Amino acid sequence: MSNKEIISTNNAPQAIGTYSQAVKVGSTVYLSGQIPLIPETMEMIEGGIKEQATQVFKNLSAVAEAAGGSLNDAAKVNISLIDLGVFAQVNEVMAQFFAEPYPARACVQVAALPRGAMIEVEVILAL
Repeated sequence: MSNKEIISTNNAPQAIGTYSQAVKVGSTVYLSGQIPLIPETMEMIEGGIKEQATQVFKNLSAVAEAAGGSLNDAAKVNISLIDLGVFAQVNEVMAQFFAEPYPARACVQVAALPRGAMIEVEVILAL
């Protein structure tokens, strides 16, 4: 018998592959990476990195809420960017969604992301 609970919400983009929006094991919730898709249309949000980052954190926030928590329960955040030159702007957006004490974080530059996104973020919550 598995102790995994699958977390799903219509307030975030539906999975576009063989994964779940999040999986809860005990009091830990692993949120899948989110790209800046608008949940209602599954289309990429228009605009630059700030708009994309804002949509990503909105999506993650919706999944966190569906799991019974919030982004302030984040223990670890992994950010993938196609250009590390925009990191300061992403940091500004992130500050709107997280309160101190901040989670641990990693940020890497990658060659490409799904659907041509500029950013993808995954989060681990400790509830």
